[in-house]
Amino acid sequence: MNRITQRFAQLKTSRQKGFVAYIGAGDPHLEATRQLALALDRAGVDVLELGVPFSDPLADGLVNQLAAQRGLESGTTPPKVLETVAAIRRESQVPIVLFVYFNLLHRYGLARFIQDAARAGVDGFLILDLPPEESDNYEALMREAGLCVIYLVAPTTPNERIGRIVKRGTGFIYYVSREGVTGMQTKVSDTIAQMTAKIRAHTTLPIAVGFGISNPEQVRTVAANAEAIVVGSAIVNQIADHGKSADLVSRVAQFVKSLVDAVKN
Repeated sequence: MNRITQRFAQLKTSRQKGFVAYIGAGDPHLEATRQLALALDRAGVDVLELGVPFSDPLADGLVNQLAAQRGLESGTTPPKVLETVAAIRRESQVPIVLFVYFNLLHRYGLARFIQDAARAGVDGFLILDLPPEESDNYEALMREAGLCVIYLVAPTTPNERIGRIVKRGTGFIYYVSREGVTGMQTKVSDTIAQMTAKIRAHTTLPIAVGFGISNPEQVRTVAANAEAIVVGSAIVNQIADHGKSADLVSRVAQFVKSLVDAVKN
C-alpha cells in the first residue's frame, strides 16, 4: 500500500489528525534537507512535502520563492532531489510528496521522472500548474507506478468543478484555504468549514488544509474542519532564519514539534 494512503488510514483508525510539513529541497543544501526530513519524521510529521526548486514558482509567495532560489543556488536539480529521497528512505518511511511544477517533469521526461521517483521512494506528486483536465496521461503513469495524484481545490473553485477534481485525486485533497500565493497570515480564513463541507459532499478522501497557517493556535482552529493541516512558509521561514546556524535542524524540529503537538493533543 502507498505510504500516504496507509498513514491516513492509520490516522483515521486512531482518530487523530495529520500534520503535513513543507520544506524546499536543497534549502540551504541537500544534506540539510536529508537531516531535516529525518528530524521532522521524529517530531511526528505525518507527510513531508518537498518543494522541487524551480525558477518561476508562480503559486508561491516570497518566503517559498526565496527558498526555491536558495535551492537552485545550492545546485539542487530534480535528479539530486530523487537521490536525497533515496537517502532519506534508508532511515525513514515518512510519506513524501513532491511539490513540483510541470515544466521540470516535462524537461526530464514525464514517464521517466515518475518511474525514477517511485524507485527513489516518493509516494505522490502535487503538480501546481497541471489542471486535471490535461492530466490523463500523467494520471495513468502515476497509477502504474503506485503513486498518489494530489490535486488542489481553491476557495474560488465552483462546486461542479470540485466534484470533477476530487474524483481524479488519490491520497488526499489539498484545500488551499486562501486565494493567492503561499505565505504566513495573521488569521485563518473564516470559510474553511463551509468549503471542506462542500468538498466532503463529493469524496471520502482526507482533506488537508494549507496556505497561511503558521502557529499552534491557527493549527488547532483549522484541525476542527480537516483531516490534516499543512504548514509550509512558517517552517521555511525558520530555515531561512537559521540556515547558517550549526543547530538549524534542532531549531526547525523544535518549531515543528510545537505545531505537531497542537494537532495531536
